[in-house]
Amino acid sequence: MVSAHCPALMITAPQSDSGKTTVVAAMARYWRNQGKVVRVFKTGPDFIDPKFHEFASGAPCHQLDLTMMGAAACRRHLHAAAQQADLILIEGVMGMYDGPSSSAKLAQQFGVPLLAVINAAKMAQTFGAIAHGLATYQSGVDLFGVVANRVGSAGHGKMLQDSLPESIAFCGWLPRSEALALPERHLGLVQADEMEQLDCWLDGAAKLLSESCDMPLPQPVEFAPQQPCPQRLANATALAGKTIAVAQDLAFGFIYHDNLALLRDMGAQLSFFSPLSSNALPQADALYLPGGYPELHQQQLLANTALIDQIRQFAASNKPIVAECGGMLYLLDELTDIDGVSSKMLGLLPGKAAMQPKLQGIGMLTATFSGDDNGVGAGAVNGHCFHYSKTDIAVAPLTIAKQPHSARVEEGVYQHGSILASYVHWYFGSCPQLVAQWFGASATQGDGK
Repeated sequence: MVSAHCPALMITAPQSDSGKTTVVAAMARYWRNQGKVVRVFKTGPDFIDPKFHEFASGAPCHQLDLTMMGAAACRRHLHAAAQQADLILIEGVMGMYDGPSSSAKLAQQFGVPLLAVINAAKMAQTFGAIAHGLATYQSGVDLFGVVANRVGSAGHGKMLQDSLPESIAFCGWLPRSEALALPERHLGLVQADEMEQLDCWLDGAAKLLSESCDMPLPQPVEFAPQQPCPQRLANATALAGKTIAVAQDLAFGFIYHDNLALLRDMGAQLSFFSPLSSNALPQADALYLPGGYPELHQQQLLANTALIDQIRQFAASNKPIVAECGGMLYLLDELTDIDGVSSKMLGLLPGKAAMQPKLQGIGMLTATFSGDDNGVGAGAVNGHCFHYSKTDIAVAPLTIAKQPHSARVEEGVYQHGSILASYVHWYFGSCPQLVAQWFGASATQGDGK
């Protein structure tokens, strides 16, 4: 294997809500419209923002997260993308220097220059001071350029541009406009699939950004090749001959591309269906119910009685069911929405859940399974929780997913019959041999990540 070279930018900001997602999507759509191949990544365990980048770029958007995935997996993704793409864009999380796995740290580790999106509303020369501070706060940080967001006029934009040091490129501005604001709900942005005229919005944002500058790019970055993951190689046929039914629609859309790729790499066939509209459950050996927004679609989900009956029969047949967050809520006895209206759910996992006005759990977690007579194997798997509901489950947890070196956030992992359920959205690649057993295989343990 040889190194691959490609221009790349980590898009960051001084703080959250500065407009990173809008700028990344606008840049991806602009360069795609110029005939370039653009690959976009999202740092952190995000499901919603990546969908906008997929619409913008026309290619899958994968996660990059050191804690959840490990550095080697991140490097494999970047090397693979650089072999195909003319430009790599990486959307950061929070502020540029925030957290132990900050955008600045990640960019420095992978040798990628940064581009900062700065909310320039009610600001003039201070724009340049903020850019200078971001560039010099830590040594070894390469701030290539900045984009000004929420700009009042062309004159305002020129004033901001003139405030910058010569070492920092001006990469355009976007106006202060309600039309550029993306709609939000309790878990983040409204899903891209729900937005009408999204292509028009993307083309419009791309045009506005490009009209304000020449869209400069940095020199190509060298991405070194990486060895394949030993655990994936050791489990390459662990799910051969198995078919896994995967729920995927507006109610269950929180799925990592990496998870699906791993299942396929282990030999599984994936058969997708919609709990909202499919009239039949695919013929399958296992069922995967990922997270999403079942609380927003309760009546439509419950109206699909034919499919519900088939899922109940599937559970009764003792075939494996893996349910994450919203998928777990779907299996409970009852779910109460934010207005206090309760609905009977599938009744396959004893317990109830109720939506809350405030966030109930967020964080990176690791669950360790002992393998003691539980049928789901032994090992440790990483994941992430982010939920606004509270549950009362009448089953003792099989294990507890915890934050390393902290008890601030903990989530139970429940086994009931053939069901394995939790609030945790698992990153399957962190322990392939364990995940293979969840879906009904006996896997071989490998070493390394």
